[in-house]
Amino acid sequence: MKNKTQVILGVILGVAFFVIGYIYLSHTAGNLPHFFPGYKEGYEHVHAKHAIASFIVGIACFIYAWFQSGPKQK
Repeated sequence: MKNKTQVILGVILGVAFFVIGYIYLSHTAGNLPHFFPGYKEGYEHVHAKHAIASFIVGIACFIYAWFQSGPKQK
């Protein structure tokens, strides 16, 4: 394994971005946490683009962790 801390960090960030994406899909703009980008009080639409972007970043974090988990090169 190349760097165990980078693998763990990549997996944790990947899970975090998947959770954020789920929150964007399951809550309307008025029900998002106040610190999330896209929060607007009283709005009833879902931020699907924010959710898709979060899922893509999460997948990228998992791919990074996967490549970092490979064997060390000589």
